[in-house]
Amino acid sequence: MTDSEPRALDRRLNAFRPDLADIRLSKTVSAQRYVEGATAQVIAPLAKLHPQPDPASSIDTEALFGETLRVFDRQEGWAWVQLDDDGYVGYLPERCLSATTTAPTHLVCKPRSFVYPGPDLRFPPVHALSMASRVEVSGRTDTRGTEYAVLADGSAMIAAHLMPVESAPFADPLAVAAMFLETPYLWGGRSGFGIDCSGLVQMALAMTGRKAPRDSDQQAAGLGYAIDPLVDGLRRGDLVFWKGHVGFLEDEHTLLHASGGTMTVTREPLAAAIDRIARLYGPPTGYRRP
Repeated sequence: MTDSEPRALDRRLNAFRPDLADIRLSKTVSAQRYVEGATAQVIAPLAKLHPQPDPASSIDTEALFGETLRVFDRQEGWAWVQLDDDGYVGYLPERCLSATTTAPTHLVCKPRSFVYPGPDLRFPPVHALSMASRVEVSGRTDTRGTEYAVLADGSAMIAAHLMPVESAPFADPLAVAAMFLETPYLWGGRSGFGIDCSGLVQMALAMTGRKAPRDSDQQAAGLGYAIDPLVDGLRRGDLVFWKGHVGFLEDEHTLLHASGGTMTVTREPLAAAIDRIARLYGPPTGYRRP
């Protein structure tokens, strides 16, 4: 095995370092030792995943409340992990995790929703959760005509903002994406508080029960199938890719995407977006139908 072989692996999806690696890579990479990793669960509203154990390093992605992952190493307040949902590898603050996992029963189905210390919207919120966060509901109660879901720790959320985890809350990913209009653009963001272009695609598909890779190059390589606009035409739900960017088509003429141009989730004419983006990054690199 040569020194170049480990570098050929995508570090975003494979946990390997010279000193430590995922035991599943024991026949693929050289490391001083291999570990299975321990199951843990995210207990922070959002946990930012970095490529290095350094808060000043870039944000690769985010883990949402209730997500599970594997922890391969813990050092100096950082955990080196791999997310179960999309396989992303990186470092996040150890305080964001619990080694004790629960069995979430519901998903947040609104872009953002408050968690209250009890079933009363007049209480100061404890924090807020993004769409796709997972919570354990232990009961329901009505307070002055508003129905609340009571969580396992006694806190409460608006019941209408939650859906059972076993259901796909939405049928149309564009309906999900449109709920994020005007949400701030955030590099590496994957939530209702800030989201990037591929995060929006992943979120919209996840809320219709379909898994998608995290980054735009991964989505361009394997999400759905490639189409030729001149042969297949374009329709609602198709994806348009540029170098480092992706967006949904609401219809054959309208792009809905998390835009670095407006720094928000926005919609704009496809022709205008192609012209604008071409000046910086060139024309579209491909079209796919997920």
